[in-house]
Amino acid sequence: MSTNSDKVKIIFGLKIRQLRLDQKFSLSEVAEKSGLSISYLNEIEKGKKYPKTEKIMSLAEALHTDYDSLVSLKLSKQLEPIAELLNSNILTELPLEIFGVEPSDFIELMSEAPAKISAFISTIIEISRNYDMRVEQFYFSVLRSYQEMYDNYFPEIEEAAQQFRKLFDIAAITSPNATLLADILQNFYGYHIEEFTSETHPDLITIRSVYNPKTSKLMVNGDLSPEQLAFTFGREIGYQFLHLKNRPYISSVLEVNSFEQVLNNFKASYFAGAILINKNVLIDRLTYFFANPKWDGDMMLNIMRLFNATPEMFFHRLSNLMTSHFKINNLFFLRFNNQVEDDLFYLTKEMHLAKLHTPHGTALNEHYCRRWVSLTILKDLEKLQQQEGYDVEKVLCKAQISEYIDTGNHYFVMSLAKPSPPNKRMNSSVTIGFAIDDNLKGMAQFLNDPALARRKVNETCERCGAVDCLERKKPPLVLTQKIARERIKKAIASLEA
Repeated sequence: MSTNSDKVKIIFGLKIRQLRLDQKFSLSEVAEKSGLSISYLNEIEKGKKYPKTEKIMSLAEALHTDYDSLVSLKLSKQLEPIAELLNSNILTELPLEIFGVEPSDFIELMSEAPAKISAFISTIIEISRNYDMRVEQFYFSVLRSYQEMYDNYFPEIEEAAQQFRKLFDIAAITSPNATLLADILQNFYGYHIEEFTSETHPDLITIRSVYNPKTSKLMVNGDLSPEQLAFTFGREIGYQFLHLKNRPYISSVLEVNSFEQVLNNFKASYFAGAILINKNVLIDRLTYFFANPKWDGDMMLNIMRLFNATPEMFFHRLSNLMTSHFKINNLFFLRFNNQVEDDLFYLTKEMHLAKLHTPHGTALNEHYCRRWVSLTILKDLEKLQQQEGYDVEKVLCKAQISEYIDTGNHYFVMSLAKPSPPNKRMNSSVTIGFAIDDNLKGMAQFLNDPALARRKVNETCERCGAVDCLERKKPPLVLTQKIARERIKKAIASLEA
């Protein structure tokens, strides 16, 4: 709902529709009585058209009401919840169009049972407030759903990336470096690139880049790795090549004004991954990797090092191609952060194409299972740093087959862990997990390798009934409460019997 006139159209259309339904008139009957066409009436009811005065008078007569009641912005008690929604920012914050839903369709649905749907939406908002969910988090949740709908593969961005690689004569290059991409930004798009440090801009030291559209100046953090720098430049090229005007201007999305900014940031990032990682080369290497009868983490690292890509970008690109070219759709992606010498782990990014949503980030105040390779690999990296010193280029690769205790679901899970500059006390792991189904069994020849670790895992300590777990950090409080509730239910059922 971008303007006040949109709200006026919708309110008017709702009134017409409600009056018609109350009097059990069909569209054709109202059309005949008012002299308007059925298609025009349909457009009015959907809030797309607002008729002229004489036509409003005809509608008032046909629906046995008066002109003033129709043009008034006051709605009946039945439709009051819709008025509240129209006067809020909810409909502007819901990117309905990317899910193939027209705002008018949503309004039509609401008009069928306005109180119930309004109450449902209000409940969702209240839950989000209770959990201190910011609007940015809401937008990112919607973005995840968008990615999951399309199996995280977007052909139109892939095609644009191929066009770019041909246009700038890098189609045959496995992975363009930061220097080449910086030259394109400066010489073709008129960017001015400036490096900053903790001495020159101490308040920006946790930010990777800042762009000023007025001066076309891109300020980049001097502590970035070559791969991070290449991604930063690739994403800026993505904004320009894809003509994405509404965008955030800092690398970390601290605050956004609309879902469009979040979506455009995703598109530019996807574009960067597509130009930095030649998909034909990656598909070829992955084919050999999965045909290997032995699990080989070093081989996976060697494939990653063919490209100027961070582990996170590499696994994101892997998820694009696993769904589109290998038809492996039951997968999830996770990113964990862990502060050095701290036993807390933060799930900072997730995507679930498997629709099983385990693990997931809703257990904000619970302790994730310490048997996950996503977490153990971070502690392995920390030990290595204590022994050998900090190395920004150090990357570990480990894998395991995880069997979830409660569901029996099996996953093949790969994790990469490395330092997370510019914060030298933060390490990050990225994980991609594949449901072990017939598709994966037919492709991954190393699943039966005895050297591949196998572990029974669960979601969080608070929900796990594994009594012999040496890694447990908290007692199973949530599980205990659940069992107590089930006992009460059984006791009540026995009394009733």
